[in-house]
Amino acid sequence: MSSKEGSGGFRKRKHDNFPHNQRREGKDVNSSSPVMLAFKSFQQELDARHDKYERLVKLSRDITVESKRTIFLLHRITSAPYMDEILTEAEIKLDGVRQKILQVAQELSGEDMHQFHRAITTGLQEYVEAVSFQHFIKTRSLISMDEINKQLIFSTEDNGKENKTQPSSDAQDKQCGTWRLKITPVDYLLGVADLTGELMRMCINSVGNGDIDTPFEVSQFLRQVYDGFSFIGNTGPYEVSKKLYTLKQSLAKVENACYALKVRGSEIPKHMLADVFSVKTEMIDQEEGIS
Repeated sequence: MSSKEGSGGFRKRKHDNFPHNQRREGKDVNSSSPVMLAFKSFQQELDARHDKYERLVKLSRDITVESKRTIFLLHRITSAPYMDEILTEAEIKLDGVRQKILQVAQELSGEDMHQFHRAITTGLQEYVEAVSFQHFIKTRSLISMDEINKQLIFSTEDNGKENKTQPSSDAQDKQCGTWRLKITPVDYLLGVADLTGELMRMCINSVGNGDIDTPFEVSQFLRQVYDGFSFIGNTGPYEVSKKLYTLKQSLAKVENACYALKVRGSEIPKHMLADVFSVKTEMIDQEEGIS
């Protein structure tokens, strides 16, 4: 009999030696025991954290969408004569984005931002890109991270509008009724890196409209940005060094546009400059693809 059980029969399990009632006792757990109460509190805490993470992901999506719409609106400036009206409309859209960022600041009240940073980083990068693009169009310069953070100080008394007179070091200052959210250096750098692609598109649109000043201004600005990122190099975050190659491509295309304008701009009609530039851009893309 023992040989049959060893070859293919059912082996007698060890807990079959215990009486049936003693095996059942493990299922009757006392729900009021300290261990069960502790695990229930852990469950509630984890559920609340997951729900907050999902809410932040949805807010980040809304921030990303509205920031992209602002960027698309700002690209109309090169083809529209009413620059001030477009800038005013863009500022209204950015105010709506800041209302979403206010909700993010309220969600992060009393929490460690770095634990939820992955949920909101995409939206914050897109917001930095939109704000820096608007600032460049106005001043032809780069907005600093401190200036961006000053715009993200809110007062509940003003229905979420910015309060620049009472800065606060915490996510919420209960005494002053202010909220704030700080853009991290990584979000700022990634947003500025994405800005270079928008400036390259702005340069292309300017060439198509016969604007010969904007490409040279953009080229000089992109060189300064590229030099700054070159100092960081591989010592910075992985995402920053990864976007350095794209930044270099944008700079090459803008410099190619400046070359076409400088060397052949006098002999080519303005309405044909965009065609010449597009052909040279395709040649650069093919060479980069072959290499």
